[in-house]
Amino acid sequence: MRDAGAPFWTEREEDLFAALGSAPNGLTSGEARERLVRYGANATAVSLQRSLLAKLGKRLAEPLIAILLIAAGVSGATGDWQSFAIITIIVLASIVLDLLQERKAEAAVEALKHSVAVMASVRRDGSLVDLPVHDIVPGDVVALRGGDLVPADGIVLISHGALCDESLLTGEPYPVEKRPGPCTANEPTDAFSAVFAGTSLVGGEATMMVVATGGGTRFGGIAASLQSRVAPTAFERGLHALGALIMRLTGFLVLFVLLTQLVRHGLTLESFLFAVALAVGLTPELLPMITTVTLSRGAVRMAARKVVVKRLSAIHDLGAMDILCTDKTGTLTEAKIVHVGSFDSAGAPASHVAELVRLNSRFASGLRSTLDDAILAAAPAAADGWVHVDDLPFDFERRRSSVLVARSGERLMVTKGAPEGVLALCTQVEASDGTTAPLDAARRAAIVALIDARGREGMRLLGVAWRRIPAERGTIAIDDEADLVFAGCAAFLDPPKASATEAVARLHKAGVRVKIISGDAEPVVRHLVETLALPARRLMTGADIANLSDATLAARAVDTDLFVRVSPDQKSRIVRALRRRGHTVGFIGDGINDAPAIHVADVGLSVDGGTDVAREAADIILLAPDLGVLADGVAEGRRTYANIMKYVRMGTSSNFGNMLSMALASLVLPFLPLAPLQVLLNNLLYDLSEIGIPFDSADAQELAKPRSWDMGAVLRFTLVMGPLSSLFDLATFALLRLGFGAEVAAFQTAWFVESIVTQILVIFVIRTTQPAWKSRPHPVLVASSLTALAAALLLALTPLGAIVGFVALPPAILVAIACVSLLYLAAAEMLKPLAMRAAPHRQGRRRSWPA
Repeated sequence: MRDAGAPFWTEREEDLFAALGSAPNGLTSGEARERLVRYGANATAVSLQRSLLAKLGKRLAEPLIAILLIAAGVSGATGDWQSFAIITIIVLASIVLDLLQERKAEAAVEALKHSVAVMASVRRDGSLVDLPVHDIVPGDVVALRGGDLVPADGIVLISHGALCDESLLTGEPYPVEKRPGPCTANEPTDAFSAVFAGTSLVGGEATMMVVATGGGTRFGGIAASLQSRVAPTAFERGLHALGALIMRLTGFLVLFVLLTQLVRHGLTLESFLFAVALAVGLTPELLPMITTVTLSRGAVRMAARKVVVKRLSAIHDLGAMDILCTDKTGTLTEAKIVHVGSFDSAGAPASHVAELVRLNSRFASGLRSTLDDAILAAAPAAADGWVHVDDLPFDFERRRSSVLVARSGERLMVTKGAPEGVLALCTQVEASDGTTAPLDAARRAAIVALIDARGREGMRLLGVAWRRIPAERGTIAIDDEADLVFAGCAAFLDPPKASATEAVARLHKAGVRVKIISGDAEPVVRHLVETLALPARRLMTGADIANLSDATLAARAVDTDLFVRVSPDQKSRIVRALRRRGHTVGFIGDGINDAPAIHVADVGLSVDGGTDVAREAADIILLAPDLGVLADGVAEGRRTYANIMKYVRMGTSSNFGNMLSMALASLVLPFLPLAPLQVLLNNLLYDLSEIGIPFDSADAQELAKPRSWDMGAVLRFTLVMGPLSSLFDLATFALLRLGFGAEVAAFQTAWFVESIVTQILVIFVIRTTQPAWKSRPHPVLVASSLTALAAALLLALTPLGAIVGFVALPPAILVAIACVSLLYLAAAEMLKPLAMRAAPHRQGRRRSWPA
């Protein structure tokens, strides 16, 4: 099998026949059977299915999941079946959701399979027979007709006006002419003599010889890349780091308690159960649920903004994204061919040229191109009295078409085609005032320079010329396409989007750097960037990238914003390179050629009108192909992340503070500050109070810059706010024992009340970096918090509490607890600027991740 990346189109036809042991008449059935055994079936995609056990094993190895399952097991072993059931249900629901999301990659490959042909006309034993595509082998000769999908990579042997749509692989909307003959192009996009699996013939006929099949095709390379293992996304890395942090904190506290209890009292069953309860108490049982609900709320809000989320965790990754890679087609441009005007030989707008080219498109027979459709769509196709007499249809040898039209006794032949070819047939030129003059060398050079300049601006041009035909003539011949008068050119463009400039500016203001990755030439991309006034630093070509190692590309790609003449596999290399530098990278694309890069990005994006493969590979789909919609999605992603981090910060710091308080108290108290069941009840009620967090708003500064999991910030917050709560807990302990001489049951009840009150009410202090009274919490968060607080107080201060060891408290203790709680909330308000201090900007402090 040939290398999928080898430029086979540069080899001579006879050399390929010899190398593949084939001939113009194709292969014999015996040769084909032998090659099918040697090369395998012509299948570009295999199943991604893994066993259910393998999928479960991967998820159970995550530290946070392991901690939760251990906590559930311990709860069940100690008789706390409620905690066992809650934790188990939440973990199982999280795993099921994750398994459903894994279907994304599998569905992408399934969609890819449907993008290839099913049957093809193959020359076997000297005759054309229809065969399943998977039976095609290298050396086969295949006949293609208009509308056929190309079944494999190969060279064109015969062409009759073959026109190929390669947009699925290149992203470009213009059909490409295919013809036999030697080709020196290095890139497949310039290979006029090569056809590729997954593309389609939209006009004419062709005969091809298969050079590569299955995984050896460029299409097969894309399929393989969709099955490759991708480095963990920013969200997955953060969740893993959080699990590791909680595991370390838990281990520290459990060992501390066990050692102190062993020294003071010996290792009793009660002290062991207390240490286990501490471990469970530090576990954020509701984190999977809070995360899922928060992400789901974000998905609903994003759907209202025309952003459909397929992988919930991608919402966080979108908010954390600091680099967006995008093709120009469809996001920065309209992704459609438009006739933007016509100009004369001096470059001035010319309605007369537009009228001539419209006559040709209206009356020419034969193959109609997308350029003809754009011409007729730009203005009414009225004949203005002209009638059709005869025409010479377009063909790829002449690369032009001509029509003979008549009006009021006048007969005019109008020719349009490739500008250089039409100009070569002209001996005169029409001036702006309608007069004609000889087309001398100076005028010809000026027109060529004008054509080149407009081409560098990204325009596709058609040359337009005419000549008068005697009134008695009723037909025209190819010989009549001579001594023409050059009128000018019709210009076509994939026009830039009016909204692109504002959208890119919004993304830049939000800290997202936009990088353009295009298969187009440098002048075209530069002109688009200048037209839209986009901020851009440096430019790199596909040829430059091919000569760079992965490490060098990673270093240079960060400071480069324009990538031109880039192949599909180079798009993936760029995304991987940026991720290696620690950036959170998004990639937006709509074609099969974009699918590999979408697959390897932290957050893959496609558009509603994209190919099935691109949409299946994507995490997020934009219902409107507009970067402005994406900018809205980024803000929503950051809001969602901010709410998740509220739970993480508050849960870890509060749980750590409470558990630290109890661990320290166990050193001096002759009894446990809370019974094991009371510890679990405290933790459960606190977690339930947090279920309103997904509905909360976020501070403006949380939305201003990319945000991702920062365990350093979580640890700093925990080590500031956790000990603060422990300080007030210890003060409460001293007050209860020394001031009130509280007995065991009263002590445990009083401290449970103080703990739950301060834990729940401090939510309103540390949910925002602003002063608490300046930022209003969402009503749902207020309701969930106060309801959980009311339930806790009802349980602790009424006869209901007897079932867990609580007793009635005297008014003096309740007043003291209220005073301590108010002092704690005031101290938390003063200390939170230190605990929530913004970390230095991530640039230059990033960890490199394998990608």
